[in-house]
Amino acid sequence: MRSSVTGTLRSRSVRALTLLAAGALIAGCSSAGTAGTGSTGSDSATAPVKVGLVYSRSGPLAAYGKQYEQGFKAGLAYATHGTNKVGGHPIEVTEQDDAGDPAKAVAAAKTLVGEGYKVLAGTTDSGVALQMAPLAAQNKVLYVSGPAATDEVTGANAYTFRSGRQSYQDILAAGTLLGDPRGKKVTVLAQNSAFGQANVAAVKAVLGRKGAHVGSVLAPPSATDLTPFARQTRAGKPDLVFVAWAGASAPALWTALNQQGVLDASKVVTGLAGTASYPIFGPAGSKVSFLAHYFPGAGGGNPVEKAMLDGITKAGGTPDLFSPDGFTAAQMIVHAIDSGSATDTAAMAKALEGWSFDGPKGKEEIRAADHALLQPMFTARLKGSGSAARPELLDGIPMTAVAPPAAGTAG
Repeated sequence: MRSSVTGTLRSRSVRALTLLAAGALIAGCSSAGTAGTGSTGSDSATAPVKVGLVYSRSGPLAAYGKQYEQGFKAGLAYATHGTNKVGGHPIEVTEQDDAGDPAKAVAAAKTLVGEGYKVLAGTTDSGVALQMAPLAAQNKVLYVSGPAATDEVTGANAYTFRSGRQSYQDILAAGTLLGDPRGKKVTVLAQNSAFGQANVAAVKAVLGRKGAHVGSVLAPPSATDLTPFARQTRAGKPDLVFVAWAGASAPALWTALNQQGVLDASKVVTGLAGTASYPIFGPAGSKVSFLAHYFPGAGGGNPVEKAMLDGITKAGGTPDLFSPDGFTAAQMIVHAIDSGSATDTAAMAKALEGWSFDGPKGKEEIRAADHALLQPMFTARLKGSGSAARPELLDGIPMTAVAPPAAGTAG
């Protein structure tokens, strides 16, 4: 997630914004991504479909990789009704650890392709995704990126899809907390780093284009006394403060913002990361508005979300921020095989284009033009503090309201 630009703004940004997150449907219901109703044409009735999961099993994003992997297993069980087969074809899954290193990811992917794998999935890191996408096109394998949020994955090529949200959707979700942005003053509070500057650029591109006046307060990444930057932020009298912060100084930042009255003077928005991040906000958490990709319960307990939560929990896992990315990837792969082909990856891709289905977050759609995954987003607040902090849903934002602009697809 190194190169994404979002409210969490890079897939890795979502991690950086840690300050800143059994009811299967009726068998054969293709809208939910279940198996058994499509055609595989002349494909061998019993040939396995080899799927390679290349993701961060170790490294800085290992926690997110684990969430993805647990979600994928639950999604595969759900979409195949526990058989691990699609139309008689066993799905063979092999996991490879890229440790967040694009070179390792590409090497692993090339090995898998050489061994006959037709499908690759799992990418946690945006830098990895940007290397995997062209590899998929060159080798004509189906590639379903995971939590990597970089917008550049959308429209990358005819074989590349995504099972998670992208940066643009994060920022549009944040924008709903501002209301009509025309004439409003928005301050991005971030560190003066590539990550922080990318956040500033993205907010300008999204909200600035809609008429907001976007400025920034940038602190040195090494700063430990953050009171001056909190004061500077309040002095600007912004309507909305968009916080994008990385590192161990996060608790100090939120304390300074609270003490200097920023949280009372302006609406303050940041991304809701995984459950491990909730205690970071301390007493400030109840005053912050959060944009959210997902947190358990955000989907309103729809049958697919319930299946995901139950599946992960029964397997000994813990549902979290990127569980839906894995679950949805499994739904997509099963549908691609079931309604496309077990061997022809072009047919797999074609089957996914324009597909609408029920996912853990709600109704989702793969836009045919550029393979963007249109999906609902959420806003939330934290109730309680410390280890007792828990998100409470404020609003579910329909997928059409946070749809990124269509990207031209290369290849």
